[in-house]
This record gives sequence, C-alpha cells and structure tokens, in this order.
Amino acid sequence: MSEKRIRVPFEPGAAESLKSGDTVLLSGTIYTARDAAHKRMTEQLENGEELPVDLEGQVIYYVGPTPARPGEVIGSAGPTTSSRMDAYTPALLSHGLKGMIGKGYRNRDVIDAIQENNAVYMVAIGGTGALLARKITASTLVAYEDLGTEAIRRLEVEDFPCIVINDSAGNDFYESSQQSFSND
Repeated sequence: MSEKRIRVPFEPGAAESLKSGDTVLLSGTIYTARDAAHKRMTEQLENGEELPVDLEGQVIYYVGPTPARPGEVIGSAGPTTSSRMDAYTPALLSHGLKGMIGKGYRNRDVIDAIQENNAVYMVAIGGTGALLARKITASTLVAYEDLGTEAIRRLEVEDFPCIVINDSAGNDFYESSQQSFSND
C-alpha cells in the first residue's frame, strides 16, 4: 500500500497504476452524480443521446452535497452508498468512466466491469462530509438541475483523500483486509 497524488480526470494508464489499498489524493476535476442522475444518464445512452458530460477518463463522486453556507463553495459533501449505482455503473464504465468514489461494497457485475474497463473504485470516509468539503475548491451545476442535490456538478478538488478498494486487476481491498484478519 502506498499514497499517491493523482490528477483527474485520469490520463491514460493512471487508473491502472492504482492498486487495491492505495491511499490517493486527487486533484483536478471530478463530477458528482447519484442514483437519479445515473438512471437518467443510462437512459440517455440507451436512447443514443449524448451525455451532459464527457466521461472519458473521468471520476464520479457519489455525493449529494448540502447547500453551501454563505461564503462557502459547498456544504457537507460526504459519500453516499455506492451499491445504489450498481445497476447503472457497467454502462457508464463502458463509455469511458475510469473512477468512482463512494462508500461500501460493489456487486460482482460492477467489480468485473471495473476490471474489464481498467477502472478503479475508491472510497471516501463516511461521516467526514464537512472535512471533505474543505478539499473542494469550486462547484458548478452542469446538468439535471431538477434533481436538486442529485444534479450533476463539476467539482474542482485539491488533495481529495480516497482509498482504492477495487483496482483494475480485480483486487478487492475489503476482501484482502478481511482475509488478513482471519489469518492471524
């Protein structure tokens, strides 16, 4: 395990360089989207429509931020449960998405799609939404305003902390961590 500083969106090969258990500090542009936005994007793909954002090399953060206080960029921005996006994730991965940030486990279909598309799933620590918000330097609404907190936003982040759970080689940090404890 190691700590890596990574620019987002990912350049070719960057997602593949991340290994299960790595601590990552992301800087650059990421997008927010939760289940309602994922459903809408998947429907657009099924209808042959263009998505409101280019997913190539991109990272989606599963978050529904609270409203910003006066003078703040964003409100609390803690991760939401990733499994809520599992039905939609393989389709988005096949359209260039390279990374996701959330919390919790992913199903086998998503883990397989992560490996097939040389992508990565990372977690942010739940319960730290106010602290994570300090790593967000800008927030801009870009699509699906009618979804409120579930709208797609473009975030500029600086040293946003994550832990790699599922890497492009199919490794699962949750599984390997549990095995290491059961082998002691």
